Amino acid sequence: MIAAGWRTVMYEGDSWRPLGGFPGRLPTFWPLRLLGGLAGVFLLWLVIFAGLEGTEAPDRNFATTFVFVTVWLGFPAVAVAFGDIFQLVNPWRALSTPVGSLIRKGLGREPSHLVYPERLGRWPAAVGLLAVVWLELIYGSGNSVAIGVEPKAIAIGAIIYTVYTLSMVGLFGREKWFANGEVFSVYFGMFGSLGKLAVREGRLGVRKFMSGTTTWITGSGSVAVAVAAVGSTTFDGAQEGILSGPLDTVTSWMAEIGFGPLASGRLGATAVLGLSVLIVALIFTVGIRGMSTVPGAPPRRDLARAFGHVLIPIAFAYLVAHYFSLFAFQVQAQFTFLLSDPLGNGTTDLFGTAGSGVDYGLVTPEFTWYVQVAALIAGHVAALALAHDRALAIWGDYRSATRSQYWMLGVMVAFTCFGLFLLSVTNA
Repeated sequence: MIAAGWRTVMYEGDSWRPLGGFPGRLPTFWPLRLLGGLAGVFLLWLVIFAGLEGTEAPDRNFATTFVFVTVWLGFPAVAVAFGDIFQLVNPWRALSTPVGSLIRKGLGREPSHLVYPERLGRWPAAVGLLAVVWLELIYGSGNSVAIGVEPKAIAIGAIIYTVYTLSMVGLFGREKWFANGEVFSVYFGMFGSLGKLAVREGRLGVRKFMSGTTTWITGSGSVAVAVAAVGSTTFDGAQEGILSGPLDTVTSWMAEIGFGPLASGRLGATAVLGLSVLIVALIFTVGIRGMSTVPGAPPRRDLARAFGHVLIPIAFAYLVAHYFSLFAFQVQAQFTFLLSDPLGNGTTDLFGTAGSGVDYGLVTPEFTWYVQVAALIAGHVAALALAHDRALAIWGDYRSATRSQYWMLGVMVAFTCFGLFLLSVTNA
């Protein structure tokens, strides 16, 4: 259907246009920026304080659900619907402003920064993304709750990450690091490229839905971020299903070498996480190699970068499909008893909801399954549409473009079937 009815390029041009009046100036409205920065810094402090001083039970401590559900799962959805709002409340961006001012005052001039290596690109963000997933799913896998990482570990991780981020900003400059190395800015910005709203040079504007993805994959490491996003969600969905066998095998190998039970489990899970990312990269690579056989194709490296943006709607689809029910349940906890009693010690009831619970009947298994199927199909069809449009721009002739997309169609069918299989095994 796409091949028959889509014969001209639709997404390659710049469709962004600024909004007029006050809405267009919102990103530079200083009270809003100040309020957002203060809110971000306060919430970062609350995560650290709750993690260090609150209960050790992950499901009763504000820090765990806030970081790995409200932020990690909520901001991608917000970014798609309303744009990359995280830039407004990014605590590290807010902290870098006064820190930078103090440095400039002390030096009496603008500090000199190192030149950011272009070959490094977004690789720091890709590695950092996997580190966040590792902290949640592997380091905290010893606990028997929905989200198992200990709140104290989250607090310590937040402190280390804050020092690391501010140090990198000091070395390479704020704009360079937040565009390439700061994990949350890059990750949420990737999903924000799917939405209609976007900020350019301090102006809020609108564009075609998904058109931002065509320019997001730029420079080294951008494709790696998208692959890591898909692969990490794949790992979470498969570690109790199709990958449980390899996980047990690798864990047994580690134990035979001499590692203890906890270390063996973590090392085995780390290896399987790497395997999940490699599987996603391999499926994508097969599609790229196939497209390279069509006459007129650019070099494979350029081809991979040209089509890397098709992984973004897939990453979002996997996120929705795998975490929909978790988000629906844990957000209830976030905005009731966790908000009233952030330390989880039973001594605080700020909003009178500390005694509330989670309504697990709010979302039925049947409804969850329909959402999962719809998300996977919609995400992969969107990816195929983006790929077809890019193929038209590269090959020009729609017949050659369509021929190249037989390979991408195979990739999308493989991803869809793989995703549905993982979900069905997990649900079973």
